[in-house]
Amino acid sequence: SVFVNEMCLCVPGLDSDESCEGTSEASFKDAVVYAGAQKNNGAVPLENGIKKHRSSLPGPMFSRNDFSIWSILKKCIGLELSKITMPIVFNEPLSFLQRISEYMEHTYLIQKACSQSDSIQRMQTVAAFAVSAVASQWDRTGKPFNPLLGETYELTREDQGFRLISEQVSHHPPISAFHTESLTGDFVFHGSIYPKLKFWGKSVEAEPKGTITLELHKHKEAYTWTNPFCCVHNIILGKLWIEQYGTVEIVNHSTGEKCVLNFKPCGMFGKELHRVEGYIQDKSKKKCCVIYGKWTECMWSIDPQLYEAHRKLEKKGTTDTRKQKQLCVGVERAGVLKYSSCLSPLPLFRLLSVHLFILTRVPLHDNTPSVLLYLTDVTSLGVGA
Repeated sequence: SVFVNEMCLCVPGLDSDESCEGTSEASFKDAVVYAGAQKNNGAVPLENGIKKHRSSLPGPMFSRNDFSIWSILKKCIGLELSKITMPIVFNEPLSFLQRISEYMEHTYLIQKACSQSDSIQRMQTVAAFAVSAVASQWDRTGKPFNPLLGETYELTREDQGFRLISEQVSHHPPISAFHTESLTGDFVFHGSIYPKLKFWGKSVEAEPKGTITLELHKHKEAYTWTNPFCCVHNIILGKLWIEQYGTVEIVNHSTGEKCVLNFKPCGMFGKELHRVEGYIQDKSKKKCCVIYGKWTECMWSIDPQLYEAHRKLEKKGTTDTRKQKQLCVGVERAGVLKYSSCLSPLPLFRLLSVHLFILTRVPLHDNTPSVLLYLTDVTSLGVGA
């Protein structure tokens, strides 16, 4: 029909010389959304009074198995990949400016930090947000497109209470800047990123230079940090996999408190894969709590003495159930566990994780030293929902 042909002419990515026959149902739906936006001054059309955002891309991603990246990268060892022209097959259908908006996937953590009165608790929540911002990179092996100089991307999410704008402010080197603010004026989140990429034969390493800042207006606080290194392995042969490593320091410039997070490298046998460990210290450099977990799953906060106790048992490799039971009882008295059934063949580290997860199902006291900070996948913990 004339209406269908008109939509095919106006939607980016659809060739006007080709017939609309063969286009996917998802492409057709995107065309309808685009045409509706044109009639509403660019606004996303409403469905039952709610803005309808797409949940998938118009077409499926094709396989990269038929393409040889080695024929392109074998002459580029040690060079910066931002200056190398790569085939489009190795990109994902997003620009880097769009990718930045994924930082805000767990905006509720910022809103939670705004509502907390204790500065240590706020630091815990901000640390969880900083870790969650890199969680979307898990199993993402495609490279986003480099934006054009001056290109911008805007996103407003009324359901999550924020609006974002990002812009490519430099071409060589490629630098992207972003600014996010709460629709209610509670926070501002901004920064710049210079993703410096290098090829090391079997892997590609990304060093995300640039400082990220979170401002909580209610508490008149500003937190700054940088992202960890990201590395994609087995780009020549084998299954692609990603790891994050390096030290991230989150500084509260108003109170002097600091959170130090160590993203563990994989190691020879993969024991430390995705592991994160760190601590929060006050302005006098006294450790207030320990944070640990996996950036792909969840983060926990626990009292430093309890953490050191089970780490010592773990290093000794002891299987003495009496010592495990004694430690569990000590934790129970501190208000962490709500029952005394602690005997288990599980390692103590995992045992505590399981019990801490169960704790989140019951009300917590103000003095409870262990809290679940951030969770992406409950089933990955091996605990029923």
